[in-house]
Amino acid sequence: MSNIHRIGDAPSAHSARNPGVPFDQAWVEAVRVNLSAVERRTSTLGARRSVKKDWQAAWLLRAVTCIDLTTLAGDDTPGRVERLCAKARQPIAPEMLAQLGVPHLTVGAVCVYHEMVETAVRALEGTDIPVAAVSTGFPAGLSPLSTRLAEIEASVAAGAREIDIVISRRHVLTGDWQALYDEVRAYREACGPAHVKTILATGELGSIEKVGKASMVCMMAGADFIKTSTGMEGVNATLPVGLVMCRQIRDYQERTGQKIGFKPAGGIAQAKVALNWLALMKEELGDDWLKPDLFRFGASRLLGDIERQLEHFLTGRYSATHRHALG
Repeated sequence: MSNIHRIGDAPSAHSARNPGVPFDQAWVEAVRVNLSAVERRTSTLGARRSVKKDWQAAWLLRAVTCIDLTTLAGDDTPGRVERLCAKARQPIAPEMLAQLGVPHLTVGAVCVYHEMVETAVRALEGTDIPVAAVSTGFPAGLSPLSTRLAEIEASVAAGAREIDIVISRRHVLTGDWQALYDEVRAYREACGPAHVKTILATGELGSIEKVGKASMVCMMAGADFIKTSTGMEGVNATLPVGLVMCRQIRDYQERTGQKIGFKPAGGIAQAKVALNWLALMKEELGDDWLKPDLFRFGASRLLGDIERQLEHFLTGRYSATHRHALG
């Protein structure tokens, strides 16, 4: 199990901030996407990158360290959030970790609404697990700008170290890239020391080329992460949009030297799907994007399936799903 031993504790959850660059309309307009090539590239990913046995267990443990463990329900209670934070502290049963030869690991972050930020911060005291708050009128982003900015500031004051903002889709749909840049720049300023993750809601942007352009504008404006979805659109994280966003991250790094994080979110509930995303990161961006400072899963159900797969690896048997509840 030497491959598993390489996991260890999760690295620091935060890399250097992205200062952004001045808005460049020509750079945005130069973004082009060949949809058929993108679909062909991603359709073969699972067949080309197949990890088995102890390698698979190691990759799944790494996936755990990259999860933003999330609860965004209207019936959230302090008790539910506290249980989720307890799971974030100990996502895999200690006896399983002992068998795998891994001393300890945690998830990448806990993601909640503003109302539950203080509860999560208290529950995670003594750890380095950051609290992420969804903000700016999540999920639609249609509240007044002053309200959206105040919401960011309130969550940072309550202890959130990451803010997941939603962009105004209308700016993308109408091609008003300067307005999108100005909006995200204002969000970044309101975040202060907290990292900003920009949610594109890719399923609502009209075309995959607009996904590429919006990704670039958000990074130019200072986004530390770009994120596919709120998880509440009709279409959420897909490998084709993930590939397009990763290519923009690579282009931005080549031009500025700045590494930007990536977060697929919505509908990622199976371990085998998580492995495909990790393979995409490794192939397109490299090993640095296999760690939580540059890669996260936005997920609420993924952890349970990963636990089931790890138990199968250790015992040869699948356990019942209810044995791996999150809260």
